[in-house]
Amino acid sequence: LIPVISNNFVNPDTIFANNEMSLQDIEIYGFDYDYTLAFYSSHLHTLIFNIARDILIHEHRYPEGLKEYGYIPDFVVRGLHYDVQKALLMKIDAFHYIQLGTVYRGLHPVPDKEVIAMYEGSHVPLEIMSDFYGKSSHGHTMKQFMDIFSLPEMTLLSCVNDYFMKHNIDYEPVHLYKDVKEAIGDVHVKGIMYRAVEADIEKYICYGEQTHAVLRKLSENGKKMFLITNSPLDFVDRGMNYIIGKDWRDLFDVVIVQADKPGFFNDRRKPFRRVTDKGVLLWDRIHHLEKGQIYKQGNLYEFLRLTGWRGSKVLYFGDHIYSDLADLTLKHGWRTGAIIPELRKEIKIMNTEEYVHTMTWLQSLTNLLEHMQVHRDAASQAVIQQWVREREDMRSRAKNIFNAQFGSLFRTYHNPTYFSRRLSRFADIYMASISCLLNYDLQYTFYPRRTPLQHEAPFWPEQTSAGAMNIPFQNHGTGLK
Repeated sequence: LIPVISNNFVNPDTIFANNEMSLQDIEIYGFDYDYTLAFYSSHLHTLIFNIARDILIHEHRYPEGLKEYGYIPDFVVRGLHYDVQKALLMKIDAFHYIQLGTVYRGLHPVPDKEVIAMYEGSHVPLEIMSDFYGKSSHGHTMKQFMDIFSLPEMTLLSCVNDYFMKHNIDYEPVHLYKDVKEAIGDVHVKGIMYRAVEADIEKYICYGEQTHAVLRKLSENGKKMFLITNSPLDFVDRGMNYIIGKDWRDLFDVVIVQADKPGFFNDRRKPFRRVTDKGVLLWDRIHHLEKGQIYKQGNLYEFLRLTGWRGSKVLYFGDHIYSDLADLTLKHGWRTGAIIPELRKEIKIMNTEEYVHTMTWLQSLTNLLEHMQVHRDAASQAVIQQWVREREDMRSRAKNIFNAQFGSLFRTYHNPTYFSRRLSRFADIYMASISCLLNYDLQYTFYPRRTPLQHEAPFWPEQTSAGAMNIPFQNHGTGLK
């Protein structure tokens, strides 16, 4: 099986389709700014973590001992859920089941038996899950972290929980969650992060030569383009000057800053305000959205009325599946593209020999178990139990290849994660960065793979698991490991 799978290595610069879509039909391209047009170095997460930690100490009177903790780059992955009242961070799959082995209190895993006792199993009921945007509100006890900016927030939550437990301090988890959320919010709202990035832009922004190439390609092909971001003008202008140059506005037909997404997509009340180059808000009524001007706030309904840009001729790219994409695809029929920077790293891992070997043997063991479980004699059952244990070991090994604590962003063992489920529902296409567009001409049609449903026969070769059963029986313990 190995040579067959080794020929199926995936190019990390591929654009993947959940829904059939032709670029020939797209006339207008829209973009978010952070982690869509601008990509940040790992220094930014360290910065956010350190500032928020110090806000907790100096403004919320948390212990000085928290200064011992620094940002841990590979501790968490995006898409995790946090149980606010139990102070537990965990990964949940598409069917609302907790992936055992990925539940953490502070910086340490919680034993499976303890998790099962707390939740009376491993299923999380719908009523305690987060709301539509992943937030914990209205009595919900779960918050889902879908934003790349939330990686330092999750890490800070884990570190503060760890400090309190290590020092036997009795604390209220709900207060801790709210304080950390507020401290992280202050880093953005008070402009601390923006000023730091602007002051040392080369340290924090990864130079966007390919971003410039994508926008230029679209412009040269006569496509309309717009930018809708929650970030303020000064921050966006400084970043875009660095990535593209001082004439960056010439590429866009409409630029909207401080849009307040996802409210922008739902609230019909907020009108647009024009912003001068010096950041002064003008009071005049907006009758047209003019090229070269900057607008603040507003709402999508007014945007549609002023531009006439409707339906499936618009393709909008963003990194936040809820705030950027969900409403656009559900309510307005826009086409959507999700930018998932983690995708490049995960595909490179999937292309390694270690991963291919692990998955091949795991699939083979699963097929053996499925077909051989009908043998009920003692000798066969002893072998089957050995296979079950080995399969569990291989599943843990496959998880650890991606991230020792939480595994892959996209899978909980064999099931898709809750993150994957939302990605497949709200994004027509997804990719590691918008630079992937450079590999396709603007007439290209994306076709999703026809993967068989469980009751459908796999008629195409790459879907068959035949061959797994051809492994000699006596090699079940050693082959392909």
